[in-house]
Amino acid sequence: MNITLTILFSVLAVFTLGSLSLSLYILLFFRRLSRNIGRSDLVNILNRLLDVEKQNSESVKNINKVIEEIKKTDLDHIQKVSLTRFNPFSELGGDHSFSIAILNGHLTGFLLTGLHTRERTRVYVKNVEKGRCEQELSKEEKRVLEKASVQS
Repeated sequence: MNITLTILFSVLAVFTLGSLSLSLYILLFFRRLSRNIGRSDLVNILNRLLDVEKQNSESVKNINKVIEEIKKTDLDHIQKVSLTRFNPFSELGGDHSFSIAILNGHLTGFLLTGLHTRERTRVYVKNVEKGRCEQELSKEEKRVLEKASVQS
C-alpha cells in the first residue's frame, strides 16, 4: 500500500510540476509579447486587426464576383476544336482536304472545309448555332462537329 501511494504521489508531483512549468512558459511568452505595449495599445492593435479582416472580407467578396463573371464569359471563348483530313475524290491521292469545327462553350462557332482538287482548293465556311448548322453537312463535317461538341 505504501509503494502504491508513493508511486501515486510521484506521478501527481510530476504532473503538477509539468503543469506549473507550462503555465510559467505561457506567462513569460505573453509578457514578452506585450512588453512595451500598454493596454490602450493592445486595444488599438486589435482594432486595426479587425479593420484588416473587414478589408480582407471585402476583397474576397470582390474576387468571388470577378470569378463568377469570368465563368460566365468563359463560355463565349473558343473551347472546342476538331479537325479531320480526308480524300473526297478517289482519283486524287492523299488526304489533302480538311474540315475543322471551331466552337465556344455554347456550341456556337463555324465549320471550315477545304476541298482540294488538281486545279485548286476551295474553302467553305458554315455557321454553327447551338450545335446545329442551317446548311447541309457532309459526312466529314458531321463527324468533326460531333467530335467537337462532345469535348469537355
